[in-house]
Amino acid sequence: MSQTVTDLVVHDIRFPTSEQLDGSDAMNPDPDYSAAYVVLRTDGPDPARGGPGQEGEAPEGHGFCFTIGRGNEVMAAAVEALRPHVVGRPVPRDAAALGDLYRDLTHDSQLRWLGPEKGVTHMAAGAVVNAAWDLAAKLAGQPVWRFLAGMTPEELVSLVDFRHLTDALTPDEALAVLRAAEPGRAERTGRLLAEGYPAYTTSPGWLGYDDDKLVRLAQEAVAEGFTQIKLKVGGDIEDDVRRLSLAREAVGPDIRIAVDANQCWDVAEAVERMTALAPYDPYWIEEPTSPDDVLGHAAVRAGQPVKVATGEHAANRIVFKQLLQAGATDFVQIDAARVAGVNENLAILLLAAKYGVPVCPHAGGVGLCELVQHLAMFDYVAVSGTREDRVIEYVDHLHEHFADPVVIEAGHYVAPRAPGFSARMLPASIADHRYPEGPVWQARRTPEETGR
Repeated sequence: MSQTVTDLVVHDIRFPTSEQLDGSDAMNPDPDYSAAYVVLRTDGPDPARGGPGQEGEAPEGHGFCFTIGRGNEVMAAAVEALRPHVVGRPVPRDAAALGDLYRDLTHDSQLRWLGPEKGVTHMAAGAVVNAAWDLAAKLAGQPVWRFLAGMTPEELVSLVDFRHLTDALTPDEALAVLRAAEPGRAERTGRLLAEGYPAYTTSPGWLGYDDDKLVRLAQEAVAEGFTQIKLKVGGDIEDDVRRLSLAREAVGPDIRIAVDANQCWDVAEAVERMTALAPYDPYWIEEPTSPDDVLGHAAVRAGQPVKVATGEHAANRIVFKQLLQAGATDFVQIDAARVAGVNENLAILLLAAKYGVPVCPHAGGVGLCELVQHLAMFDYVAVSGTREDRVIEYVDHLHEHFADPVVIEAGHYVAPRAPGFSARMLPASIADHRYPEGPVWQARRTPEETGR
């Protein structure tokens, strides 16, 4: 039965995480984790609930852009601007349709002038693309990671936009990567279902937490089975040294401790700061300088002994290409909601595989853990074929608002089994946290704001 996308609905959803300083770092001291949340509505029955001639709710696709509060309304408006490309088109079900939708959204001849392929409109395209993948995977009855991993190498290559990439990765090279991984897909799928995917946690390390809370949460993380934690740095050097030394004492020498500067340093300062922190054996320094400064990252990597990780704020596949070409990073940190969705992240995974650089996804934010686990698991099954030196970030915030929240066992992500992209937010959570009219936000308005 043919189905059509009948509507695109956008919600401005915000959570007051700044009240507990959850998510705080050197550049973002007071984040309210937020999402421009999109729902693609369709006609026709949902095969999972009913079939032809039976009653069944029409399937929906869910996706979002992640922000940290103010400006989320701008992101929501950018998603709304994509409505003409989506409403009225057939529901995408396969690689061909999902590739066409991705290209339509990212190649808009007028909207792309605002980028091109970066910034608010590009992230908005990613929200819609991810919602389409959620919808297609639900219709196929599979989680997104298995839906992707079931495609042929040729289908996967057809999803990628190779413009501006062919000096680093050609379609033939991408095919070779995928074909090399193809024979072991079934075995790796079985291992993933049995063992899960390694995780690390940032939950102990927010910059706004006091020393006692840092130590307590670091020790709890180790007790829960995590073998890597992450601390935010970028305050006073004395504070950074003290906090890292306390964390190292708390977890011992065998637990990896990554540190994250969230872009706050110039290149020379990053080298100086990391040289001072090196005696405490940090595993990597994340975003030591501007996310756009490819050569700056290369200089930091060459100028001090700690490995470099970056990518969560990289605007598009072109920046990742240059980071890899310049030898500027030891770890590629994709983000499920920063670039233009699954298709562009597939290009980045293929680039990383060609250059032999591990992918350790960013997931610090509402819903990001739910999404990016699928991409990392697909990478293991169908692209890189390995979990060595690879971990997915985990933060213990706001999962209760999702219908299919992540599950962590013994420091590992449990492979999702429910169809879709794990992106569906609970209706009550949407209603309560819609900004500014939701009751969570109405309760925080002053008498002057409410007119009383």
